[in-house]
Amino acid sequence: MRTGVEAPDAGRRWRAWVLAARVPTLTAAVAPVAVGTAAAAGDGMFAPLPAIAALIAALCIQIGTNFHNDALDFLHGADTPHRLGPARVTQAGLLSSRQVLTGAYLCLGIAAAAGIYLVALRGWPVLMVGLASFAAALAYTASPLRLGYRGLGDLFVFLFFGVVAVVGSDYVQTGSVRAVALAASVPVGLLAAAILVLNNLRDIETDRAAGKRTLAVRLGARATRAQYVCCLAVAVAAPAAMRLAGLLGSWFWLPWLTLPTMVGLVRVVLRHDDAASLVGALKRTARLLLVYGALLAASLLLRLN
Repeated sequence: MRTGVEAPDAGRRWRAWVLAARVPTLTAAVAPVAVGTAAAAGDGMFAPLPAIAALIAALCIQIGTNFHNDALDFLHGADTPHRLGPARVTQAGLLSSRQVLTGAYLCLGIAAAAGIYLVALRGWPVLMVGLASFAAALAYTASPLRLGYRGLGDLFVFLFFGVVAVVGSDYVQTGSVRAVALAASVPVGLLAAAILVLNNLRDIETDRAAGKRTLAVRLGARATRAQYVCCLAVAVAAPAAMRLAGLLGSWFWLPWLTLPTMVGLVRVVLRHDDAASLVGALKRTARLLLVYGALLAASLLLRLN
């Protein structure tokens, strides 16, 4: 028989798993799939089951990567009590590293199951992309590559949460690699990378002390702030460039509705260096990615108008 004592413990464990998943950043998985799906739907090639499978795979790969990072950053000594920002569950003792790693592999297993369906549908190109995505998810913090510790995390995010996710979502529905999806992947990937840029900007001192040579550690705070501004600036320019290339129609300007948010974020990032401000900007950048992605998706759906 269950007792009333178990419920609070179960509730704490559930909250710990939610914290480890880093839910506010999951827009980096949702936005690219939405944009890639809109690119396909705009040409009348929307396929719901492949789109859902792509979303499940993207979400599970990101959550699995987050779990994997949480455990290994602690084991590598990068997460300490002196770390700024939201708590990491392994370092805080909320879950053991073994539990978190098990959760990571379970999420990656679910992603693999969704991927099997997509491979059956579209063949070896999806298999190759899927294997690369899994390898990158594990190599981000795992030895011997440890991409995030070598300043390659920003490139990893741009490629896999931008190019691969957008083009891949379009591909599983259309069966071809198309210029419209490739172009749309650039601003999406840069805004996803901007989330990591702020994370690494906040953690420069603790990462440097732990020997974690992120791009922010290598460049320094001033250049990292410039990197963030450049990511947003390219996202602003992208709709106009796509319009000039004939890839968007008269509704190309919809993503520009996020300009006030972008201006506010740039002001915060350039003027503040305290952890609270940067954490707030990070969460707002994640929301920006979702809204920008939705508006870009709308532009793609309406591009024949």
